Amino acid sequence: MGSRRKKRRTHIAPSAEAIAAVPKSFVIRAGGSQAHSASLSHLVRDVRRVMEPNTASNIKERKGNKLKDFVHVAGMLGVSHLVMFSTSESNSGAKLGLRMGRMPRGPTMYFNVKEYVLTKDVQGAQMRPKSPGSDFKTSPLVVLNNFNDPAKHVKLMATMFQNMFPPINVQTMKLNDARRIVLFNLDSEKGVIEMRHYSIGVKPIGLSKSVKNLVQTNIPDLNKFEDVSDYVLRSAFASESDVEDGPESTVTLAQKYVGRGNNSQTAAQRAVKLVELGPRLQLKLVKITEGLCSGEVLHHSYVQKSAEQIAEQKQKLALKEKEREKRRAEQDANVAKKKGLKEGDTSAAKKRVRIEGDDEEEDDQDDESDGDGDDEAEDEDQEYEFGDEEAEQEDSDGGEGEEEGEEEEEEA
Repeated sequence: MGSRRKKRRTHIAPSAEAIAAVPKSFVIRAGGSQAHSASLSHLVRDVRRVMEPNTASNIKERKGNKLKDFVHVAGMLGVSHLVMFSTSESNSGAKLGLRMGRMPRGPTMYFNVKEYVLTKDVQGAQMRPKSPGSDFKTSPLVVLNNFNDPAKHVKLMATMFQNMFPPINVQTMKLNDARRIVLFNLDSEKGVIEMRHYSIGVKPIGLSKSVKNLVQTNIPDLNKFEDVSDYVLRSAFASESDVEDGPESTVTLAQKYVGRGNNSQTAAQRAVKLVELGPRLQLKLVKITEGLCSGEVLHHSYVQKSAEQIAEQKQKLALKEKEREKRRAEQDANVAKKKGLKEGDTSAAKKRVRIEGDDEEEDDQDDESDGDGDDEAEDEDQEYEFGDEEAEQEDSDGGEGEEEGEEEEEEA
């Protein structure tokens, strides 16, 4: 038998600082409307799939959960962003909203979800849908289009979208980690943001469709052909979908890329194609707040306030914050007071138990001393009884002597 193989790991494990720097997210749903209940659950799962692997894929929400519950847990788990879907009822029907916020102090962006398409619907419309496989083991690349507007809210949206995913270091990045793309496209005229999710496909170029099938898959059925050349040369009659990839879609790989048909040398030209995975989202920005789902409104798409109204709003927020701090201080004082009273009651109870224990010990000692005196008195009583019996016996002996003397006198 051969010797057992020894494993020699050459990769370097990431440090704790690098792991902590990776952004993580919660994707949850909230709201009690039943209009989007079934499809919304699928949409939440699809968005979690997009955010993998740095998201809580199996998190479960309950009706009793509140926002502060997730914020409290996020600090322990290192979660940095919150993506929350919610439904609301209005005169025009149920509306679906989306909130993206930075934990724990904001800011938060509010969107209206105008349209959405689930992953199963996107793949159902494709002739050959792709099975991702291991593509979700690495984070997607983020591509922003038309976010070059100098407006502050556009810059803030671009920053939020970028920071929700791990940053890319071109010098140290491995090409095998580039498996998916998340695209955010801003339509500046309509003010609508389109989100798309794609898988990256890398294929060899310079080959006809027939040869590609031979290289990438198993050997096809050649029973209909007299010679293999008939199968290869039939590309002369190929359709437009079978033509070779153009130069605009070809790149030279700097590293080896794992995939079917990519087992040749490192520096080789390949055709890069994107296959949509889903879901699709069409978002419309409503407002941006300073805190996490609260605080001052930094931008509003429908309501424009004057400087006086903004100053008045700031005063109201400051007053609310003071009242909140005052209530918090009162609660802390009440808690400390209750703790002090509880500790005092505990110490008094312990002292009372100690005193009662001492009293019981003294009673036991008194009972023992009383018992000893009773025993001595009983002994003395017994001694007195014994003395009386002896005296009675002496009296009886004396009486018998007197009777004997009388009898002797009578005989004489």
